[in-house]
Amino acid sequence: MIKYLDLKRINEPYVHAADKVLQSGWYLRGEITRYFEQHYADYIGTKHCIGCGNGLDALTLILRAYREMGVMHDGDEVIVPANTYIASILAITENRLVPVLVEPDINTLQIDDTLIEQAITPRTRAIMIVHLYGRCAYTPHIADICQRYQLRLIEDNAQAHGAESSAVLPQKKTGSFGHAAGHSFYPTKNLGAFGDAGAVTTDDDELAAMIRALGNYGSARHYVFDYIGRNSRIDELQAAILDAKLKDLDSSNQRRKEIAAIYINKVKNSTIHIPQSDRDCVWHIFPILTERRDELKQYLLEHGVETEIHYPIPPHQQTCYSDWNHRSYPITERIHAEELSIPCNPAMTNEEANLVADLLNSFI
Repeated sequence: MIKYLDLKRINEPYVHAADKVLQSGWYLRGEITRYFEQHYADYIGTKHCIGCGNGLDALTLILRAYREMGVMHDGDEVIVPANTYIASILAITENRLVPVLVEPDINTLQIDDTLIEQAITPRTRAIMIVHLYGRCAYTPHIADICQRYQLRLIEDNAQAHGAESSAVLPQKKTGSFGHAAGHSFYPTKNLGAFGDAGAVTTDDDELAAMIRALGNYGSARHYVFDYIGRNSRIDELQAAILDAKLKDLDSSNQRRKEIAAIYINKVKNSTIHIPQSDRDCVWHIFPILTERRDELKQYLLEHGVETEIHYPIPPHQQTCYSDWNHRSYPITERIHAEELSIPCNPAMTNEEANLVADLLNSFI
């Protein structure tokens, strides 16, 4: 069986990183967390990294901080891709802001930057780009729009740790393009913890201080609470695991690229759409599109290959956003109806990748 993702195999080299924490007797807000925050900020290329409970909290805290700073208010709008995991949108509505959904480009599966400007209104305060599947969604055109309309650029970097953009020189990593970025370290991510964890990166001193306080019950000083905050902190164990894995992130991403290259170069099946090649993508997910998704998923399983679907129901068709269910986003709906994720991770061998490619080619 070729597993979709063999976490046990991927994580075995890092189990030892927990020993230091367990022996220290200090499990929250210690020096290991500070080390990881500094190392990750240096890696991303930002001034600050603030650890938090998970990726959703990271995005939520960014928007909440902007509310506390008076940058955003009830009813203000945030442009966000219609094709995204629902966490991107949950963070917006939780802050009593209004998501404005914009269709993706079918070739990149990222937000279509040619459609953004027509979605801007007098209430627009930010654009949230989502580096979905491990591909950088940033474009110079998006940066130009933010500058001309004085909008905040927020990155959802839950799926693209270590990705870069060759459209910008010198090259920068995702998580450093915008005013702030939310990161998820859910176990399946390219940089994955052994449980839930997340972080915010930013160059903004005021924003960083506000986010750190809001994630610590609203307190910047011990037992002094200036804000109605929440408990959202990364623990020492997860920080230790992430710090150890960070050293290998680039080589791990390179291995993902090598597996992806086998698929891109070898799969030739007219019923299967392979994503546009992108040398900067770190392939958190390798998505293919086919009108016969369920048949293909079953075919691969019968031949010993696990797959996943990311994601079967788009956000605007979810029950929790029932007021949006009448809306039509045809490109997004096509992606969610046809997307199938095939194995693409550093635990795979070339032989396994070639076998998957051969099976895709033999699917009739």
